[in-house]
Amino acid sequence: MKAFAHLSASELRLLSRDPATLFFMVAFPAMLLLLNGSNDNLEIFVPGYLAMVLAIGGISTLPGVMASYRERKVLRRMATTPVSPFVLLTAQIAAQLVMALAGAAILIGVAVLGFKVALPAHPAALALSFVLCALMCYAIGFVLAALAPRARTADLIGLLVMFPMIFLAGAAIPREGVPGELREIGEYLPLTHAVTVLRESWFGAPSAMPFLIVSAIIVVGTAIAVALFRWE
Repeated sequence: MKAFAHLSASELRLLSRDPATLFFMVAFPAMLLLLNGSNDNLEIFVPGYLAMVLAIGGISTLPGVMASYRERKVLRRMATTPVSPFVLLTAQIAAQLVMALAGAAILIGVAVLGFKVALPAHPAALALSFVLCALMCYAIGFVLAALAPRARTADLIGLLVMFPMIFLAGAAIPREGVPGELREIGEYLPLTHAVTVLRESWFGAPSAMPFLIVSAIIVVGTAIAVALFRWE
């Protein structure tokens, strides 16, 4: 546990020292909310922006980090120490989650205090949704890291997967504003279900199906990542 706490703190420091990660995970969604401040339905943007925070960290940032550790032989060297590479993977998840919580807290603070957006109808369900959606994004990120031969390739793949997904899934803009054919494509994207479960938890009674779909994606994504991930 001590090693996990030390590595988590170290991973968090590394993430916070990356200007791009710090800006896009912590500040960018809140800035988007400010830019849409004149919208009469501003509250509908908030759950999507929460999903965006998670996608930026899990799908865009995490693959490059893990691929760089493999490329620089960090994981192989750790395998020879009492601290297993698995501890580093879980520490990266913990650091990503802390960064995501910071971005979510700022976003919700701007929405509620700055624009008088109503607090979520089901805070406990929203918290559970946030954690599950985070784990889903991290599972996808580990799959991308497993497929990418190098860190730069992982960064590129992460961006190519993340950017279309946040627009088609309703994270960047509400799905009501997406053209019909593109909206149909979005139905098959994992992040769409994350936006759905976050939105339902914020505004009304969350249904079981989105939770089950997100949980299934976590299980399948983790299984694929475990099968494909190379430690060196």
